[in-house]
Amino acid sequence: MACPTRWGIVSAGLISSDFVASLKALPADEHRVVAVAARSIDSAKAFAAKHGIEKSYGSYSELAADPDIDVVYVGVVHPKHLEVASQMLRSGKPVLCEKPLCMNVRETQKLLDVARENKVFLMEAIWSRFFPVYKELGRRIKAGEIGDVVQVIASFGRNLRHFERVQKKDLGGGVTLDIAIYPIQLTSFVMGGERPTKILAGGHLNAHEVDETISATLVYSKGRVASIAASTKVDLPSEGFIIGTKGTIKIPFPVWCPEHLEGPSGNFEALLPKTGETFNYNNSQGLMYEAMEVRRCLKEGLLESPGVSHAESLTIATIMEAVRTQVGTVYLQDFQ
Repeated sequence: MACPTRWGIVSAGLISSDFVASLKALPADEHRVVAVAARSIDSAKAFAAKHGIEKSYGSYSELAADPDIDVVYVGVVHPKHLEVASQMLRSGKPVLCEKPLCMNVRETQKLLDVARENKVFLMEAIWSRFFPVYKELGRRIKAGEIGDVVQVIASFGRNLRHFERVQKKDLGGGVTLDIAIYPIQLTSFVMGGERPTKILAGGHLNAHEVDETISATLVYSKGRVASIAASTKVDLPSEGFIIGTKGTIKIPFPVWCPEHLEGPSGNFEALLPKTGETFNYNNSQGLMYEAMEVRRCLKEGLLESPGVSHAESLTIATIMEAVRTQVGTVYLQDFQ
């Protein structure tokens, strides 16, 4: 029998709940959640009771010290990622940290340095990358189905004005870090992780001075460009088009967690399993794919995933920082 990857969960919030629920579709001898930590022991206990988790902690340091944990999922709010993920890495715990990895480029580099210095696995939880649709997209581009890529056009917009976390600056709010990361990472995926030669962005801020609508052009080498749009104010098509010299591949809604792809050689479908679990967000069952990747990497002794490399996390952070600062979003972390 296989030894299960034993997970510790940091934060008892909505995304952590979805992540734990997604693991229930995977074999019990491969993934097991053994502990959860929250800022209050009551929250941790309620979360543990809901998901059938044996141990609950009222502090993150207790979870970091638990010898029965193989890897930690960090689901706290963005501004806490650097502090909490660093604590886990310094305790020798491999980390899957929710996206965005950190608030800015400086913090991202700092966290990557901590992982490297401690020789511990770290991956940014860009879950889209591990969906079968993304793997099929990569295969088709490599096979030359659409010739040479010339343009990516992608959007992601939802009316999230009722989500306080997305609206407030002190909680790391703003459309770029929260959801523009998806069209950005899709573009980066298609462009092979290369850095754009030019980033041009515009948009609007909300009353809390964080970006709520952005539009950006990313210029790449070899005649390639990308046009991305994101909004927390309105619903956008939330689709992706990868256009090449011989044709176009379309990722229909929802581009960030897709089950379908359309292209010249035909359509591709990979439906998520129906497990009866209740989720807070679209297609959260698909969080299981990134968990499978983490287990694979740990079993192979890798310190980063080729699916979301440390170098690419830094590239994505660089693009996001350029976009949001051009629009006018500046965080306290930018002055530290």
